[in-house]
Amino acid sequence: MKVTVTPGRKLMARLLKGDDLLPALEKLCGELDIRLGEIRAIGAVSRARFGYYHQAQQKYEFLELSRPLEIVSLLGNISLKDGRPFVHGHIVLADEKGGAFGGHLAEGTVIFACEVAIQEYLSGEPLVRQFDEDSGLFLWSGGRS
Repeated sequence: MKVTVTPGRKLMARLLKGDDLLPALEKLCGELDIRLGEIRAIGAVSRARFGYYHQAQQKYEFLELSRPLEIVSLLGNISLKDGRPFVHGHIVLADEKGGAFGGHLAEGTVIFACEVAIQEYLSGEPLVRQFDEDSGLFLWSGGRS
């Protein structure tokens, strides 16, 4: 499946301290009417929650770290799920000794400081997340095979 896109707006924003990172990103995309794009962020969190997907069991296992961590990298994409902007992000975090942790960004990651860059894409064919029985995940559908 592939969809032809053209670059749209490039946006940068600062998210608010104390907000939950994933819902804050999705709220920002909704407010800006971004339906397709890429997202990057750096900053710090006061608490983190991220997951690892067990392919054979088709379920996530989540790890929670209740301490300050640096956002070394947050990369993801934006598409539609249930008619609303949906952010699928992966995050890498570092502690005070340089130890790194990472995985699928989940709700429960509390922002200390966060700067976000978004590249919007425009397309006549939206990418919509729908349940995929083979993987057990909500993956893109639409476009051309």
